[in-house]
Amino acid sequence: MTLRNERVRKELMRDISEILRKEIRGLEGVVSIVDVEVAHDNSFAKVIYSVLGSDEQISKTKEVIEKSTPNIRYHVGKMLRLRLTPELRFVYSNGLEEGSRVTELINKISRGEIK
Repeated sequence: MTLRNERVRKELMRDISEILRKEIRGLEGVVSIVDVEVAHDNSFAKVIYSVLGSDEQISKTKEVIEKSTPNIRYHVGKMLRLRLTPELRFVYSNGLEEGSRVTELINKISRGEIK
């Protein structure tokens, strides 16, 4: 990955997080951008996100993000100074949920609840 790609990746992570927080309505739970994978020519970006919340909140948020992708891309285009705004594809990851579950198990073990 080139230095330029890395800069674009970091900017996309920051900008998309901000757009989701400020511009997109109807999101439920805690939405986090886990990673962004950018194509070598910056024409495409795979946005990996996670949602901490109930199954209902997760499915609602997935739906809202899917419907809002063109709007998110529009806002990214206004914020990012690139000739072409990358095509965005959002991919859900349950990484935060898994991490939270592992932390809870470790806490139970340390309290002696699980042997």
